[in-house]
Amino acid sequence: MAFSADELRVLRRALANALHPAPLPDDDLQDCLRLAGSVDEVAGEAGRLRAFLLADLVRYRDSLPGSTTGYLELLQDALAAGYDPRPEDLAALRLQRGRPVAAALLERCQVLAERSVRARLAGRAVLATTPAPRSRLLALPGGRAAAAEPERPKTPPAPVRPVPQPERPAPKPSEVFPPRRRPAPPAQQRAAG
Repeated sequence: MAFSADELRVLRRALANALHPAPLPDDDLQDCLRLAGSVDEVAGEAGRLRAFLLADLVRYRDSLPGSTTGYLELLQDALAAGYDPRPEDLAALRLQRGRPVAAALLERCQVLAERSVRARLAGRAVLATTPAPRSRLLALPGGRAAAAEPERPKTPPAPVRPVPQPERPAPKPSEVFPPRRRPAPPAQQRAAG
């Protein structure tokens, strides 16, 4: 993930505020909330991209042996992104182990699968196929300094005003665009004979 210069300034101010709590000005607070929203959006997009890549991997695996090259490339990319190989992947690689790339991937996948099984048996957390949702940042409004401030009485929300209805209904398309009239066929003149 890359941050722009403005986003880095916002992040620097937020971190400085976390180390030395002080009430944040409204502009800084809004900047922090926008940055948090951007980070959430990027995390969601990364999850959607990962789901798409995994679905693509399954599609290529299902169309083996005709898609061997594409499948091996996608599997390498997925493994680099933290994908735990499934039994279907190991079976597909065993069928393709005549190729040197597939044989190397099979060895790598067997090691990763064994680690994953050991971690599950030991009760440790294992990377899931989809990233866990990240909670919203709740400590922004003032850090520890906000806890020292007395709570303000909450005002009830303003009542919702009904939206005024238009005085007359919207015109129908047939009223706005009348039907076209077909041109009359040209009158044929008879030659007097």
